[in-house]
This record gives sequence, structure tokens and C-alpha cells, in this order.
Amino acid sequence: VAQARASILDYFEWYNRERPHSSLNRQTPHQAYYDLLPIVKKAA
Repeated sequence: VAQARASILDYFEWYNRERPHSSLNRQTPHQAYYDLLPIVKKAA
């Protein structure tokens, strides 16, 4: 059961953070965040 739970958590991690999202122009959330970071810092 612990192995299955760990595998599911790994999948969720990949699905939510590492896979390209169509709503982010096929970027991963990390790529989209770091692409916007200089703009946010400049505005501050």
C-alpha cells in the first residue's frame, strides 16, 4: 500500500508541476513561473 501511495503521489507531482500544460502555451508550470519572474520583479 505504501508503494502504491508513493507512486500516486509521484504521478500527481509530475502531472501538476512537470508536464507541459496547454493553458501555459505547452510550458511546464515551473517554466511559466520563471519566465514571468523578471516581469514581476521589475514591477515591484
